[in-house]
Amino acid sequence: MQMPGPASQSNDHHGLSREHELVERAKHDRQAFGELYERYVDRVYQYVYYRVGNRQDAEDLTARVFFRVLDALPRYRCGRAPFEAWLFKIARNLVSNWHRDQKQRRLISLDDMPLLQRLVDHEPPDRIAERRDEYEQLYQAIRALAEERQTLLYLKFIEGMSNAEIGEVLGKSEGAVKALYNRTLHTLRRELRKRGVHVGRR
Repeated sequence: MQMPGPASQSNDHHGLSREHELVERAKHDRQAFGELYERYVDRVYQYVYYRVGNRQDAEDLTARVFFRVLDALPRYRCGRAPFEAWLFKIARNLVSNWHRDQKQRRLISLDDMPLLQRLVDHEPPDRIAERRDEYEQLYQAIRALAEERQTLLYLKFIEGMSNAEIGEVLGKSEGAVKALYNRTLHTLRRELRKRGVHVGRR
């Protein structure tokens, strides 16, 4: 089994400038905020659902994230952190508070896990069936990681964030994120070997 590679990261400066312009307009223009909402709502929902494990709570928390964004947006400054990182930090904080309130176990279908979906996207159906147990073992190994490490993997592999952007979400330096990422992959590989799953390196 190959570990997935991080999602591609865009260096489109023009695209970032357009987003900054949209964010600034959204501070006083509800239509612009609606555009910002449409751009990010599915991605935020995917992350929240991954963390909470049921659709009703994921929908409720996603709505709360954007209400929080709407309230805090006038205080956001583009130069301090990328909007994407700022947004996911809000989502992470709300989900963490939800877990402290709920104290419940998360139950998520293997088929609904985006990180695993990236593994199987290019696999033929018969190969997926053969390796189903391996994917299940990977799912369980990732779920055994601390929340911070699960969030790191999600933001890197699904959102394609840089270490610096992830650092903004986690409240860590870029170097600390890189070190945590390497430790996380080492822990994940070790756990998978214990489970009898061969893990290759890219």
